[in-house]
Amino acid sequence: MDRFVWSNGLLEMNETLVIQQRGVRLYDGEEKAKLDAGVVLLSTHRLIWRDIKNHECCIAVPLSQIVFFEEQAAGIGKSAKIVVHLHPALPNKDPGPYQHSKFSYIKLSFKEHGQIEFYRRLTEEMTQRRWENTPASQPIPTATGSQTGRTRAVGIVGIERKLEEKRKETDKNISEAFEDLSKLMEKAKEMVELSRSIANKIKEKQGDITEDETIRFKSYLLSMGIANPVTRETHGSGTHYHMQLAKQLADMLLAPLQERGGMMALTEVYCLMNRARGMELLSPEDLVNACKMFESLKLPLRLRVFDSGVMVVQLQSHNEEEMIASALDNVSEKGSLTSEEFAKLLGLSVLLAKERLLLAEKMGHLCRDDSVEGLRFYPNLF
Repeated sequence: MDRFVWSNGLLEMNETLVIQQRGVRLYDGEEKAKLDAGVVLLSTHRLIWRDIKNHECCIAVPLSQIVFFEEQAAGIGKSAKIVVHLHPALPNKDPGPYQHSKFSYIKLSFKEHGQIEFYRRLTEEMTQRRWENTPASQPIPTATGSQTGRTRAVGIVGIERKLEEKRKETDKNISEAFEDLSKLMEKAKEMVELSRSIANKIKEKQGDITEDETIRFKSYLLSMGIANPVTRETHGSGTHYHMQLAKQLADMLLAPLQERGGMMALTEVYCLMNRARGMELLSPEDLVNACKMFESLKLPLRLRVFDSGVMVVQLQSHNEEEMIASALDNVSEKGSLTSEEFAKLLGLSVLLAKERLLLAEKMGHLCRDDSVEGLRFYPNLF
């Protein structure tokens, strides 16, 4: 026990807490010390014991003082122990609870268990010897109070220095992350410039290139995204922004709508547009407001809201009577159809297929059978 010195229990610079365990009693060799109920702390530099009742009673020994250690199994009425063998006390050692001891080892008695994990972590620290790689910035602090008559605290400056180092490390990590993001955005801008250049070449050489080449170029543009997306930064905000966005939507959606039978769900439009816009993502609110301007701007698209609340974008030339007749013909041919079956036949989403069938039902051409097997539509023979 004469190897221990008084401590304030605070960690020093470069010192890290590894594990702590309550309910540990200290033995000076084979004799019980007056240090009965306490908490033992293992750091990267020291073994610290602190009294639970009297917090001013705190002692520590450097890990470099440990020669070896061993386990002592629990017995009847006896707690499991870790026996720590120590080097002789240094002549210039700071004061501690014992000035002289006839034993060269101490025992840690674990009354509340936890000795297995503590022994494992102690083994790791003694193997790694981290106290040699990161030496503590100050000597082991001595205790406060009347026990020694002097105080040696860690100090606010040391704590502030450690916090400043952590802040700098965090700033460095954030800077590195945003460097990668900046590179990605620069690459995206390059792709936009490339697509704009190809679009201009198509306009300039309209008569010099074949129709197949034009289609191929336009497919490349679509895969790269919109060449010059309408943004709030370039077109302001409010009505003017939504008007320009509506015009761009009309140009972008014309071909996809024709391929899909003249109608697309607004959710599909949202996904298609944001994929094409790349980094300049569009909000759902802006998309709806822009679609509402199709009719006032006399664009070839319309925003339609079904009775169920489903919103779709459709071509102005989209013939509702043809859509109802198509639904009736397919149901009559098959005898009956569900929304899923109708969707597979026409290559539509299930949502749009169901709306077409409901519209035909509303006009009196179809009737339904809603059973445990699901909703099925039949020709209305009544």
